Amino acid sequence: MNILYDESSRTFHLYNDEISYIMIILPNGQMGQLYFGKKLHPGRDYSHLLEMIPRSMASYVFEGERTLSLEHVRQEYGVYGSSDYRFPAVEILQKNGSRISDFQYQSHRIQAGKPALPGLPATYTESDSEAMTLILTLLDPVTGVQLELLYTLFAQGGIIARSASFSNRGNEPLHLLKAMSLCLDLPDCSYDWIQFSGAWSRERHPRMHRLEEGIQSVGSMRGHSSHEHNPFLILKRPSADEFQGEAMGFSLIYSGNFLAQAEVDTHGTTRVLLGIHPEWFDWKLEPGESFQTPEAVMVYTSQGLNRLSQTFHRLYRTRLARGFWRDRERPVLINNWEATYFDFTEEKLLTLAKTAASAGIELFVLDDGWFGKRLSDRAGLGDWRANRDRLPNGISGLAEKIEALGMKLGLWFEPEMVNKDSSLYREHPDWILSVPGRNQSHGRYQHVLDFSRKEVVDAIFQMMSDILKDGKVSYVKWDMNRSITECWSAALPADRQGEVFHRYILGVYSLYERLNQAFPHVLFESCASGGGRFDPGLLYYAPQGWVSDDTDAIERLKIQYGTSYCYPVSCMGAHVSAIPNHQVGRNTPLNTRANVACFGTSGYELDLNRLSPEELEEIRAQVDFMKKWRKLLQFGTFYRLSSPFEGNTASWMTVNDSRTQAIVGWYRILNTPNPPYTRLRLTGLDPNRLYRVREDDRFLGEFYGDELMNAGLITSDSGSGEALEGRKASCDFESRIYVLE
Repeated sequence: MNILYDESSRTFHLYNDEISYIMIILPNGQMGQLYFGKKLHPGRDYSHLLEMIPRSMASYVFEGERTLSLEHVRQEYGVYGSSDYRFPAVEILQKNGSRISDFQYQSHRIQAGKPALPGLPATYTESDSEAMTLILTLLDPVTGVQLELLYTLFAQGGIIARSASFSNRGNEPLHLLKAMSLCLDLPDCSYDWIQFSGAWSRERHPRMHRLEEGIQSVGSMRGHSSHEHNPFLILKRPSADEFQGEAMGFSLIYSGNFLAQAEVDTHGTTRVLLGIHPEWFDWKLEPGESFQTPEAVMVYTSQGLNRLSQTFHRLYRTRLARGFWRDRERPVLINNWEATYFDFTEEKLLTLAKTAASAGIELFVLDDGWFGKRLSDRAGLGDWRANRDRLPNGISGLAEKIEALGMKLGLWFEPEMVNKDSSLYREHPDWILSVPGRNQSHGRYQHVLDFSRKEVVDAIFQMMSDILKDGKVSYVKWDMNRSITECWSAALPADRQGEVFHRYILGVYSLYERLNQAFPHVLFESCASGGGRFDPGLLYYAPQGWVSDDTDAIERLKIQYGTSYCYPVSCMGAHVSAIPNHQVGRNTPLNTRANVACFGTSGYELDLNRLSPEELEEIRAQVDFMKKWRKLLQFGTFYRLSSPFEGNTASWMTVNDSRTQAIVGWYRILNTPNPPYTRLRLTGLDPNRLYRVREDDRFLGEFYGDELMNAGLITSDSGSGEALEGRKASCDFESRIYVLE
């Protein structure tokens, strides 16, 4: 790992064992991009990769010569309007109405380790040997705006973390209208674009198409990263697949409005932009003020999509997630929501908890309805005090009874929202985001608190901390059940209303940070109607998230498969729920529901007291299995083997670091009469080791790793569709778990 600057060629070369990233100072002082990809030899002059030739209809920077046209060179942080006509990375409105900028190289510094980004989540290092950071200082001589471009090169993996910081060193106020975290110009457009899109209950489905001339983009203007599109993008070569070929991933560590865009010009080059969505963004910079963009992480690999994902998994699991729970196995929990909804008493909760404890479940989570006058979703949000009619001894009294059963207590909160039927709203009606004289839209009968205001965040922190201090609460499920509308703050002047969306997210981060600091042993799980804010920004504060409100095992195959392209298994909340499933009405076998959920932070969300003795015994066995293998399931190296989007089966597996243990999940959507013989080729094993293979309690034999990876694991039906004596009959929604040792 090193960062080299060659003064004679004016080039920078960032490299480690896997990648090189090379830049050049252009003749006009701006920064140009030369190369991003597989490692090149260090110490050589790569300035010849800057190509400048005269082109018809081009505009040129310097009077009297026809070489430097910014439209036809690759740049580090493009600016529109000075011979470049592509979408820019930055746009600054100046007092005279101009939006032209010219950021010229001034200096640079190279430092060991990685600086923090104040007030923002970001990747980090635990020692200076893990990374090196290059900070380029650029200056616009007319406005006096200083731009710092930050590049952190990690020692391991093809990873570079990027962000930008703006400081107004001039004498006049300015308006920052666009400030992307990442701009990358690529020399060609021979890529497949993969985005991760969907809607509530079908989040993060991969969608792929070839890059074409013009603009391809996804984003969110909902105030949160959204169910619809995730702040993550992959560009891969058309020949690349899960196991080979070039791919690049771009991930934004941010939870608010975002834009991920690729622009292909008619000369075949591609510009990738990633950052805060410029629509509705307008940040006023007074003289002396600064603005820091969120961090974007880009990863390159020449070894296929599984390798790309594993690089993100390791980084985000160990150097984005933090704190007490980062490396710890997560408790098996039960959540009362789908068992009771709002219809519960303390006695009813304890009856459910006793059965859960007898099954070996470790954490009881009390969901919505424990506070204020919260008898339905029409009232009570914002009044974070226990409802004594339901919980006579409060949260602390319930916690004592739960702990007496050998379990811990968790609580649901939705701290960013308020019902109008609440004491908080009646006392502070101006604390919601709304525009004077305009309609106030609601979602789920609730309104969004103005978290851009410190006094609002302070008030919520006080109520939550009072509960957490007194209640012996070990886990918090942090929900957020609507998007932002009428985004206007009573606390900001007219020329700063464009800051509200971003200030809101900063307020969310500040509340998370304060609670993390005050209660370091509490396990936080982020939730936003399921997957509406499942993004890297929240992983910094909550090491796991509720992947989706859809708990149907077959739908979860797609959701968890798509989520795995960027996010580690250790952050995926996955539960076994009742049948017929409450979201899609499907009936799936109990073992299949568990076999999907075990590849995540597993739990249950159903009324155990409605199950048969045989089903309860099956759940006890599932919990025992999860406890025995959860370290491998949550922290092993994860591989996607076959896709639920491409056929009737799906499969994946996880392998420990020493390659001595592995667990394979195999799932079939619909049964097939008289099917062919089938095999599943595994991966990640040691070819020279002999593995004992079990399916459930059935010993299948001993096989070398090379056979399992090349000839494959036999997955044929035991009776080819017939129910034979002593063999399990095949069925719809069937699944199997194979354990290799």
